[in-house]
Amino acid sequence: MILKFVFQPLLHLPVLVAALLSPLVGRQACAQSTDRPNVIFIFSDDHAYQAISAYGSKLTKTPSIDRIANEGAILLNNVVTNSICGPSRATLLTGKYSHLNGYKLNEKKFDINQPVFPEQLQKNGYQTAWIGKMHLGSLPHGFDYLDVLPGQGHYYSPDFVNGSGDTVRHKGYVSNVITDLSLDWLKKRDAGKPFFMVVGHKATHREWLPDLQDLGAYDDVTFPVPPTFRDTYQNREAAARQDMTIDKTMRLKEDLKVHADYEHSGTYNRFSPEEKKQFMAYYEGKVSKEFDQKKLSGDALVQWKYQRYLRDYLATARSLDRNIGRLLDYLDQSGLAKNTVVIYASDQGFYMGEHGWFDKRFIYEESLKTPFVIRYPGVIKPGTRVEQIVSNIDWAPTLLDMTKTAIPGDIQGKSFAPLLAGKDTPWRKAAYYHYYEFPEPHHVYPHFGVRTDQYTLVHFYGGLDTWELYDLKKDPQQVTNLFGKPGYEKITTDLKAQLKALMVDYKDDEALQLLAKSK
Repeated sequence: MILKFVFQPLLHLPVLVAALLSPLVGRQACAQSTDRPNVIFIFSDDHAYQAISAYGSKLTKTPSIDRIANEGAILLNNVVTNSICGPSRATLLTGKYSHLNGYKLNEKKFDINQPVFPEQLQKNGYQTAWIGKMHLGSLPHGFDYLDVLPGQGHYYSPDFVNGSGDTVRHKGYVSNVITDLSLDWLKKRDAGKPFFMVVGHKATHREWLPDLQDLGAYDDVTFPVPPTFRDTYQNREAAARQDMTIDKTMRLKEDLKVHADYEHSGTYNRFSPEEKKQFMAYYEGKVSKEFDQKKLSGDALVQWKYQRYLRDYLATARSLDRNIGRLLDYLDQSGLAKNTVVIYASDQGFYMGEHGWFDKRFIYEESLKTPFVIRYPGVIKPGTRVEQIVSNIDWAPTLLDMTKTAIPGDIQGKSFAPLLAGKDTPWRKAAYYHYYEFPEPHHVYPHFGVRTDQYTLVHFYGGLDTWELYDLKKDPQQVTNLFGKPGYEKITTDLKAQLKALMVDYKDDEALQLLAKSK
């Protein structure tokens, strides 16, 4: 089934200007193989580090992701620049903040006439591919092969857009299909060249539709409620005025599948008759029936929604981890594992009931920090733990560094390959953050801030003019706003100075103007 899909076509980019042809040369991680490594970047959507056992999760087990971490390195303070799906992907490709790559908000079109780091890999002899979710509204340059989900994509019978702009529908569950397509490309690629491949997963994005084999996988588990689940948001106006609570925002029909509309929904019309039968047997015959029988209200209803949310979310994540295992197994069986860098990361963090929320967006820890594990046999020592603050602007230059590829001078990030090698190297002490999307879909006010090892300072604007300050060591759950409190004058002044310096360094002129006008 071939459908024409309106997408910007994949075109050959003209030769870059001379200034980009003589970039900075990346330093090499120690003890690299004489062969340039292959790279597989497995990139999921909204997968919280709290839901990964390598990060200490008590909610579930993720053996395949844990395997990458155990056989390589885990980044414990990997933050993002703008905690939202599309902008995070644009930052991966460009190594730049949203205000420079032009992709500040979701559901826009990525400017394909700007350089992206896979183009550098192509110049260095790499074949490049992106398969699965991309979510940029256009098809960037730099890829020899593209087969991506249009927009958010679908969990069942997903469509895929190829480099010519045509759409093909595939039967089955999206995580399985993405892995099948990725394995097929690996088997058919030019074995004489090194490769870079992004495997972009839809999971674990809302509305959390599990694979049939994972339905009910956590029904016998009662999950602990986070300590901040009943947060009152005292002295935190932006947090109080959001629209992303499990209580009020999470929908029974669409999100939790209680009496879902199986006849008229575009989601369920993609199911085969047998798939729909099994899905309905579980959600109508068990989940909806339980809901009707309990006749819940008040706090009991919120608690029930929380349990159902985690059961669906984690059941969806099971297929993600299982398919990562399939890919790792193929690398072992094919002999590719020994010279292939394997990365697993999510586009940003996610709330698993903390502060009573789901979704992301805020500079607070659960959405600011994202999982990142990396394996490179013979180069990264198994069990390596990186404590330093790494940003997603650092991902592109690190991959260029590890593949012995020149790093363009306009990339804003820095290679953390020396950290992976255990080297004592100068590194950033603070990370800059700027979020924009407002008011829809979750009414999170735009804000910018700075995050250090101990503190987070943030300013909300766009209808608010408020500041928040948190001591992450004394208040890791970020419920006590210290801004303006006696005894914190000096640290506030110091952090504001760091914030301004970062704005200047990263050329965020809009934020500098807003900072100058703030109270």
